[in-house]
Amino acid sequence: MERSAEAVSHAVITHRLVIRGRVQGVGYRASMVEQARRLDVRGWVRNRRDGSVEALAQGADDAVRALIDWAHQGPPAARVDEVRVSQESAEPLAAFTQRATA
Repeated sequence: MERSAEAVSHAVITHRLVIRGRVQGVGYRASMVEQARRLDVRGWVRNRRDGSVEALAQGADDAVRALIDWAHQGPPAARVDEVRVSQESAEPLAAFTQRATA
């Protein structure tokens, strides 16, 4: 049985993102929280000690993909060199939050 385009866009997916470049100290995390909340994506974002930013994004397929697209640009002061994306499994999340550095 084929799934309709509407069913695919409303399927809940979870992806982990690791963003590299000039992404710390430029408002990347706060901007991602704002963008994720606009898109109704749940999850979290945090700085990593290696200078990258890591995020877990969960929500409707089209919304998570829109956040991934945004992650390639980030806020105006950022310079994104790489965004690695991997599919994850996670319990349902309630909101999109900013976490402490890990």
